[in-house]
Amino acid sequence: MKFMKLGCRPDAFHTDGNDVRFLTTELASDIIISVGDVKFYLHKFPLLSKCGRLQDLIVLAEEENDGEIRLPGMPGGAAAFEICAKFCYGMTVTLNACNVVAARCAAAYLDMSESVEKGNLIFKLDVFLSSSVLRSWKDSIVLLQTTKALLPWSEDLNLVGRCVDSIASKVCIDISMVEWSYTYNWKKLPPENGAWRTQAAPPDWWVEDLCDLDMELFERVIAAVKAKGTTAAPVIGEALRSYTYRRVSGFAKGVIQLADVEKNRSLVEAIIWLLPAETGSVSSSFLLRLLRAACVLGCEEEGRKEMIKKVARQLDGASVSDLLIPSPEGEKTLYDVDLVRSILEEFVMINGGTLSLPGRISTVGKLVDGYLTEISRDPNLPLCKFLDLAEMVPADARTVGDGLYRAIDMFLKEHPGLSKSEKKKLCGVMDSRKLSPEAREHAVQNERLPLRVVVRVLFFAAGGLSPEKTRGYYGSSVSAATTNTSEDWDCVPTVAERSTRSVAGGSESSGGGVDRAVGAAVLTPKMILSKIWSSRGGHLGRATSGSDTSESAGSATMEEPKLTPSRNTRHSVS
Repeated sequence: MKFMKLGCRPDAFHTDGNDVRFLTTELASDIIISVGDVKFYLHKFPLLSKCGRLQDLIVLAEEENDGEIRLPGMPGGAAAFEICAKFCYGMTVTLNACNVVAARCAAAYLDMSESVEKGNLIFKLDVFLSSSVLRSWKDSIVLLQTTKALLPWSEDLNLVGRCVDSIASKVCIDISMVEWSYTYNWKKLPPENGAWRTQAAPPDWWVEDLCDLDMELFERVIAAVKAKGTTAAPVIGEALRSYTYRRVSGFAKGVIQLADVEKNRSLVEAIIWLLPAETGSVSSSFLLRLLRAACVLGCEEEGRKEMIKKVARQLDGASVSDLLIPSPEGEKTLYDVDLVRSILEEFVMINGGTLSLPGRISTVGKLVDGYLTEISRDPNLPLCKFLDLAEMVPADARTVGDGLYRAIDMFLKEHPGLSKSEKKKLCGVMDSRKLSPEAREHAVQNERLPLRVVVRVLFFAAGGLSPEKTRGYYGSSVSAATTNTSEDWDCVPTVAERSTRSVAGGSESSGGGVDRAVGAAVLTPKMILSKIWSSRGGHLGRATSGSDTSESAGSATMEEPKLTPSRNTRHSVS
């Protein structure tokens, strides 16, 4: 730490108790100056020669026959006044980054300017600040920290502004010019052979040091750094991320502390508006954590909306665990599904609901399906909220439907009381054509799925049953069964309907060739599944004995498709 010594005479100040300061000199004191609870017994002449304010106050005190001068509102209190008094007496005073701001404010209060005497204290302090303290990285930070206790004097004297500009300028210098001696972080480097002295500083070398600042000062420094326009957005984002983890109670653990709500709320709101506008300047995970904190702490709605927009712009970088934001207090559901819906709506709006960015859309589709699987474990999750989220993903975003099938299966497992119509709506959002062979094999064994869904899966799994080939038989393509309307469920006939149509098959087609071909293919689920398995060398006869929707007690165990290795339940992918 830089320092400066003023004066050469020995220190003659002594203390009598906690509230009396006096000098051991041959001359008796002729003036009493009160600063707060402390009384200074001093002499007029040394003080009058350098303090313009005391000149006026002493004259006023003599006119009122009062030998005591009171200095209310002295910045820095008795300690700062003592520095000024010692300077007046020519006694040795040591100044550094810890006390120079207090001395400078006190000197301004006492009017120790050049107009009173050349080479006065204000001049000397300003030279020390400019030539030494503000040129040091560490001293500049300490200096800025001391200004807060001396407001509004430090602000009016532009000491705060000078500190902020000094720090911001050092942050923005070329990395090649940064020496590790500038920062506290050199202690983290390996000390062997002084290697840290030659190691280049990283772009964020300054981040950890600034985390020591209070929010008001940190905010001003970051704003100044951004205004200079030379620091990359990700580096600024890293500074904000580090500060948030350091300062917001419980943020690192994901459990925001409510003991000091006002403080944490102000911190989060300030961080939100300091975030760089550039997408990707901070991670999606951090943005979602910040949004979660904003919701828990009750931040302003405008700030929450801003966070939703930022999250939506890089939603493809998020994970399912990031989206599992707990519901507000009083809600029945475990997770805040409405908040995720708002994020997804913003994402769709930003991308125009198109596949202008296919990779991102597809990634978000998988993310939503994974999220649906997790929230489906909540027995209090309403079906309508599940369907809203599932239907918001553009159809083309799901190139493979396994994720959505897994979510539907989990919902059926955790909500066994669904009615037949509710199951229709739930399964209606799934496109059976997009299931992988493994998922199809699992679906046809899944007792939780409605029989019509199983039949539909079988149609698309069977080799010759393409939607085009079934169009003439049903009057419309089977692909219509995937358009998510309740009427479409009736396009796949029941077993009884297929039997009736088979009897009348000869009269329904003039040629009969197509009908017979299709009729031969439109068999019971067991027969179709047997055909599929036989083509793969399987043994479906044993696996499908019994009813259409469940296996008999004596049936052989079919190998579980390994969609979720962590589970070993035969009829579930959960």
